[in-house]
Amino acid sequence: MAKLLELSCPCCEAKLKVDIVTESVITWEEKKKAPPIEDFAKAVQNLKGEAAKREEAFQKSFEANKNQSSVLNRKFDELLKQAQADPDKNKPKKPFDFD
Repeated sequence: MAKLLELSCPCCEAKLKVDIVTESVITWEEKKKAPPIEDFAKAVQNLKGEAAKREEAFQKSFEANKNQSSVLNRKFDELLKQAQADPDKNKPKKPFDFD
């Protein structure tokens, strides 16, 4: 009497029945996939909405990059003031100081 082991493929999620004695696949069944597009009108609306989302994300990124140089300059100026006010505060250690 053959003993069958039921497994699920981790890659494609197919259901397999394997004979333990002969170590061979007896039956297999593919996972049922949903149709790619059920309603074309709904799919078109989603695509139009995606274009608006992409444009909005691009505009946000553009504005952030446009102001980035002034933000970096202000941060640098502030850190330079801190370093000039207390030059010994956060000096990096030399490699020989770790010994």
